[in-house]
Order: sequence, then structure tokens, then C-alpha cells
Amino acid sequence: MSILCTQNLSFRYTDKPVLEDISFGLDRAEIVAVIGPNGSGKTTLLKLINATLFPFSGRVLIEGKDTRQWTRREIARTVAIVPQESPAIFPFFAEEIVMMGRFPYRGSLAFETRADYRIAREAMAQTDCLSFARRRFNELSAGERQRVLIARALAQEPKILLLDESTVFLDLKHQAQFLSLLRQLNRDSHLTVIFVTHDVNLASQNADKLLLLYKGEKYAIGTPADVLTARNMKEVYDVDVGIDLNPHDGSTRVTLLT
Repeated sequence: MSILCTQNLSFRYTDKPVLEDISFGLDRAEIVAVIGPNGSGKTTLLKLINATLFPFSGRVLIEGKDTRQWTRREIARTVAIVPQESPAIFPFFAEEIVMMGRFPYRGSLAFETRADYRIAREAMAQTDCLSFARRRFNELSAGERQRVLIARALAQEPKILLLDESTVFLDLKHQAQFLSLLRQLNRDSHLTVIFVTHDVNLASQNADKLLLLYKGEKYAIGTPADVLTARNMKEVYDVDVGIDLNPHDGSTRVTLLT
């Protein structure tokens, strides 16, 4: 059984269609990159999977169950999302933000357990956040805040991790560390990862499968080699590109022809 399946998924804001008839299925432990131009519905798709939004028509199934039938606590135990950036308006300590990821496992009046603190600290260690655990979230740089939000998502211990351009504020060192961590979690914990990115080469190097959206519709889905073709790039992005193989890892590489 697929861990995630969308069936004829459509969504609109008032009378403006955003996604139309999106159907695909993902097996457990797949890493999938969602690519496409601005306004193609990438972020909306993540919100539908996370049940932050509900479809205008069609449905999202997680482990065979329609997300409309899940409680918020059940969703939060199964799916974690890292947004592009969270407004730094609350003066919580970084470690308090990460501890919020343990909320789905606590009762309404229960306090944090030793296990909660251990899991949160492990997530902060994995994302290199421990050095500023006692600093205020609103005092951190954009890259540091992003690492805290990634740690919060990992503290949820999800089966599906959704990332909305989550590496955009990370420097090269922490981007490399995070991508390595994702591959490790995917391999060791069978974590399913869906990440949105505008960097098609980053997508090609790190994803098993690419989903290319265009004008709210599924334009292509498949391996990076199947999706990243000169014809697709021209039709979707209106650019001329060269396609070859990255000599370092053999992944499909896209080069703009200017």
C-alpha cells in the first residue's frame, strides 16, 4: 500500500483554480522533489497533504485513510511540515520551539517527559542547533531559524516530512549537512520526504522521483532523467538548457544556455 496517494486532487481560492486533477502515489521511504515555476501550486499541494487545507474535489489518502477522517493530533504524529520561513514574532527560546514538535504525543494537561526532552535535544543536535538552544527565536538569523524549524519537524518523529524550500536560507555547509541527514533518515528510518525546490539540480541529486507542476496541473512525474529533459524545460520554464550527467554522482544535470 502507498503511504501517500492523491486522487483527482483539485483546489481553488474562491473562484481561482490553483490545482487541477492531481493524482499520484508514493511508497514508503521515497524522496520526491516537487518542482515548477512560481504559481504552479507547489506550496498548496504540501498544505493539502498536511491537511492544513482541504481539497475542493478529490482526496488525499495517508496509509489508505482520507485525511478528512484524521484528527489534527493523528496528522501531526504522521506528517511534519517545514515552511519556507516562520515569522520571528514570538520570543520563545529555540529549544521551546523544538519542544512544540512533541505536542502531538502529550495529553492536553501533560508536561514534557524525559523522553520528550531527549528526542528534542537529539533533533537539535542533528540540525546543529544546540549552541543556540537558549537564544530567543526572534534573535536568530534566517538560517538559524530554519534549522530550528527543521529540528521541530524531526522532533515530531513523522513518517512523512514535507519541506517547502527549506534549504533556501541555509549556508552551503548546513545545506549539505541537512541533505545528508535527510538521506540518512530516509535510509535508516524509512522516512518519506517530499520537498519543494526551485533548484532542479538539487532535486535531481537528492530525489528518487520528481513531480513537475505547471499551471496547477501535473505536467510530468518520474525519475529525474525522465522529467528533466530539454523539451520539458523549454515548455514549462521557457528556457533553453543543456542536459548531461553530473560527473561527481551521475545525476541528471541541467545547464542554462545563455
